[in-house]
Amino acid sequence: MMVLVIGGSGSGKSAYGEDCITSLSPGKKKYYLAAMKVFDEEDRQKVGRHRQMRQGKGFVTIEQTVDIEKALLRMEPGARTALVECVSNLTANEMFSEHGIRQEEDVAEKIADGILKLKKAVDHLVVISGNMFEDGRCYDEGTMAYIRAMGRINERLAREAERVVEVVVGIPVAIKVSNAHKSLAGILDIHE
Repeated sequence: MMVLVIGGSGSGKSAYGEDCITSLSPGKKKYYLAAMKVFDEEDRQKVGRHRQMRQGKGFVTIEQTVDIEKALLRMEPGARTALVECVSNLTANEMFSEHGIRQEEDVAEKIADGILKLKKAVDHLVVISGNMFEDGRCYDEGTMAYIRAMGRINERLAREAERVVEVVVGIPVAIKVSNAHKSLAGILDIHE
């Protein structure tokens, strides 16, 4: 099963995603696929907060800032689950490099395909993604291309996910619930 968790910055989506995968993973190996590149002190602090949040939860961390599907090469076979943290960072890493800006369509397809390969290879997958679309502002073309790529990725993942949850001020709200997984609402602490 794949759960897509979206939300704004500081919404609580990461904490919810970690709790979600932990609830779905009894007896299974849990992998935390970290996509953030660390550039400065603020980034180091954010990574430190996330490490502290998942401390004691039994995650094996794999830092995979591009080519997310390659994390499979570093996972043990058998019963396993994974959390991707997060699509926003992964998209920025894939799109912007010293070689310039990659085409948004190519980036969106590459990332969605990689995540869907993960979905096929693990028992449960929780994907964290940012909600970039609510301020209604226009930005420079590079930023707008990034926002459009994020939209394409989120739309495709939402179609493929069995559950889509938006976390608003720490409250998980169900956006999509497949009939086959309605019984998990209580386990996943979702408000429908």
